Amino acid sequence: PDVAIVLELIETLALPPMDSMSVEDARAFSIAMAADRPAGPDVGEIIDGVLPGAAGELDYRLYRPATPGPHPIVVYFHGGGWVLGSADSDDPLCRDLCVQSDAIVVSINYRHAPEDKFPAAPDDGFAAVCWVADNAARLGGIPVQLAVAGWSAGANIAAVACHLARDNNGPVIAGQLLLNPVTDCDLTRQSYIDNAEGYVFTTSLMQWFWDHYAEPADRLNPKASPLRASDLSNLPPAVVVTSEFDPLRDEGIAYAEAMLNAGVSVQHLSGRGQIHTSLTAVDLVLSGAPLREAMGAALREFFGAELILNEKMDKVD
Repeated sequence: PDVAIVLELIETLALPPMDSMSVEDARAFSIAMAADRPAGPDVGEIIDGVLPGAAGELDYRLYRPATPGPHPIVVYFHGGGWVLGSADSDDPLCRDLCVQSDAIVVSINYRHAPEDKFPAAPDDGFAAVCWVADNAARLGGIPVQLAVAGWSAGANIAAVACHLARDNNGPVIAGQLLLNPVTDCDLTRQSYIDNAEGYVFTTSLMQWFWDHYAEPADRLNPKASPLRASDLSNLPPAVVVTSEFDPLRDEGIAYAEAMLNAGVSVQHLSGRGQIHTSLTAVDLVLSGAPLREAMGAALREFFGAELILNEKMDKVD
């Protein structure tokens, strides 16, 4: 019911579709929309820093738990269609993941399109994972307990980082948490039709993101569409989260199934009644709380804790 209330509120505002805006206006609009949201839970410490990306320095934000360290580390990539977003945009979710997983979360400000088109984002993502792995102890982390996570386009970057780590002899990644991931450039799956509009994130907006991010020929590259990789074996254990009323739902399920068929340990969290943006709305969409708790439990399980995941987590057949 809280998702429906949010949708009704947005409908009464009669907001213009983001894909009708310029990139600059869309960025300003997304920042304004997030201005009055709840902050998310308190963590032990938040530090902003700089790390080397693939072609220059990248800003990052580190969230440290209040519990005694050292801690496992999660490298996190924000959503926003490779065009929008920042550590600020996903701040409440990163706080929540830090608390739920009792792990350090390092949120990466990778380069954005259209100023820096494909493959800038995945190249930055892998460079950031390598740097965090090399500097884990200095950051207060446990070097052998490193996971990646992301939402939407950020989950795409996290997934691709796992491919690149496998193909480049490291770093070792303990697990991947993919929340509503972009895994393919094909926008004809049923969820793109069923959820084309009416749930905030639309099929036309996803097309707008792709058009800014990658040239048509590049979209078939597995670094852009990881579902199209010829080999999905030997990837880290994965938890894939999908939302019922999300255009991206079916490609997330397809990626989970493809990894499972390739011998990867995969678990699927299905967000019944959820939309693309609701699971990140910490302290606003409370119906997403059990799924967020299960995401934290999944991260702890990656790091070796003996935990039973939330009963809503079902293994993909």
